Amino acid sequence: MLTTHSQRLSSLTGVAMVTALLAAAMPAANAATFNTDEIATHDHWQSLTLSLGGEQHYRAVETHSYSDATLSLNATQGVCDLPWLEMRVTLEQQQGESRAVNLMPARLRVDEQPVIDTMAEFITERGDDGFYVHFYLSDLESLMTDMRQGEQLFLGFDQGRARAVVYDL
Repeated sequence: MLTTHSQRLSSLTGVAMVTALLAAAMPAANAATFNTDEIATHDHWQSLTLSLGGEQHYRAVETHSYSDATLSLNATQGVCDLPWLEMRVTLEQQQGESRAVNLMPARLRVDEQPVIDTMAEFITERGDDGFYVHFYLSDLESLMTDMRQGEQLFLGFDQGRARAVVYDL
C-alpha cells in the first residue's frame, strides 16, 4: 500500500529523530573524507568515484527525491561483483560511535515488479551525521536491471506497521 509523499517524509523524519535522540549524548568525532572524481549526472542520479589512499569506491547516488536522504548503489574496487544498496538519512549531529542500531524486515519494489522481501540493517558511523540503511539482497543484479528500466523504487520497512519510502529512478 502506498502512502502520500508527506507521510513518507514523516516516516523518514521519525526514523532520523529517534536515531538523533539515541545519539544525543555521544561525543563528536572526525569522519574520513574521501576525494571525489569522475562526477557525472544521469537525470536524477549522479555517479562518482571516491578515493582515499589506495581505497576506491564507485557510487551512483539519487539525491532528488528527498532533501534529507539519499539512495545509492555502491561498489568497491577489487570486489565490484559485490555491490550494495544503501539509503542515508542526514541527522542533526555527528555520531559518537559506529554501531548497528537495528535489523528489520524490508520490502523493495520497482514500479509494478514483484516485491522483493529482504532484511535492512540500520547503522551509524562514528564522526558522521548520517543514519545508514543497508539492504541485504541475494539478487542485486536483477534489482539494478529493474531500476535501469523503472521509474520509481518503493522501500518498505516493517516497524509494527508498514512504512514506505519512494525514490524516483
